[in-house]
Amino acid sequence: MSHYRGRFAPTPSGPLHFGSLVAALGSFLDARHAGGQWLLRIEDIDPPRCPPGASDTILRQLEAFGLTWDGPVHYQHDRSDSYQQALSCLGKLGLVYPCSCSRREWREHPIYPGWCRDGAQAPHKSQAWRLRSDLGLRPVIWHDRLLGEQAFDPAELGDTILKRKDGLWAYQLAVVVDDADQGISDVVRGADLLDNTPWQRQLQKALGLPEPRYLHLPLIVGRDGKKLSKQNLAPALPCDDDQVRPLLYRALRALDQPVEKSQQQAPVAEQLAAAIERWDSTRLQPVTQRDC
Repeated sequence: MSHYRGRFAPTPSGPLHFGSLVAALGSFLDARHAGGQWLLRIEDIDPPRCPPGASDTILRQLEAFGLTWDGPVHYQHDRSDSYQQALSCLGKLGLVYPCSCSRREWREHPIYPGWCRDGAQAPHKSQAWRLRSDLGLRPVIWHDRLLGEQAFDPAELGDTILKRKDGLWAYQLAVVVDDADQGISDVVRGADLLDNTPWQRQLQKALGLPEPRYLHLPLIVGRDGKKLSKQNLAPALPCDDDQVRPLLYRALRALDQPVEKSQQQAPVAEQLAAAIERWDSTRLQPVTQRDC
């Protein structure tokens, strides 16, 4: 499978944590076992959330764990022209609309009720751009390599924002455009992004873009049952080799991969070489994993 192209795409809102490591490692092993490429994309389209130096910290953390990427690092902050071109295309298809509503106005509704679909309610206010989820591909059906057949009606998820009121690009459009431009064949990421896939498949279909295969990895949660995240103050990954080795071993166990306890202190390169050879995505359990 030399045509395999995977990627890891962290948001530099802070350093990577153990949950990030499991996601990165899963996508890395899947790509390397297939003899494919593994690319790194820094999703920095939201500057207010990205403190200075966070991207460099992420690069150092990945290198400490031996997760080396192919080619140059791809940064989203300079991709605005490509996103605008895609949005303009969607506009010509009648699949997007400007929206002046604030979240406070529709907070009593489970999803945005589409009040601006036929024209902005307050055209004098700043406006976001939303996807007409009721007009695109419905239902969205795809096969997840771990979870099996998935079927969602995007209209039940609401009209997601593609460009924010402040002019910043939203995740859904940017990720679709970049996956296509980078020729990504396989998306391996955490299960917390599973319900983003319907909107992304709608956008891929509307823009005539390739549809990658998907593998959503088990979510890593803390002892309190909450997802490990920067918002929940999950500890940052270390770069010290003595700490990296046992953490890499733990991450392989979290991915349900065969690894001997004797490998717990083995050099990073040795652990990764064995893991690449033995990688088997069918061993993954489609359940939340607890970070013990």
